Amino acid sequence: MSHRLPIIHGITEHDAGPYRLERLDLEFSNGERRQFERLHARGHGAVAVVPMLDADTVLLVREYAAGVHRYELGLVKGRIDAGETPEQAANRELMEEAGYGARDVRVLRTLTLAPTYMSHQTHLVLAQELYPQRLPGDEPEPLELVPCKLAELDRLILREEFSEGRSIAALFIVREWLKQQR
Repeated sequence: MSHRLPIIHGITEHDAGPYRLERLDLEFSNGERRQFERLHARGHGAVAVVPMLDADTVLLVREYAAGVHRYELGLVKGRIDAGETPEQAANRELMEEAGYGARDVRVLRTLTLAPTYMSHQTHLVLAQELYPQRLPGDEPEPLELVPCKLAELDRLILREEFSEGRSIAALFIVREWLKQQR
């Protein structure tokens, strides 16, 4: 069953740091009126990069994650700057965080974090044909590079330090995409 989108009768906004908190006055197709809140991202979106060292090896990074106050293993990721395409942002972030550039950079799809209340979207980018290239980044310390085999994804997802949903989903998507390309 599909529904038509609710009618927005009004939006009030509040500043919430990197987000704008919006309160929506909605009317649903059955006449129900409700207020929903959503975090509307500022900026131009983000990228999560799956850098492939070879046909079977992905390069992960270990970095401090303030939200959970521990070091977390995950993908290279970051914000898209004004005027950048997702591909350009992915290559820049890869150079800043991992010290590699990529000759073959392609967006595979877009992922959301919590679409019921956040507008934030992350472009999943596959980076292949890597070459050494470093740009200065904004990380407070060098990130540890951790190569992992896609064939060992079943073990990787059970590691306590590998918990970020975008990274987990991205590796499954890339693994399946690469299988279809062979």
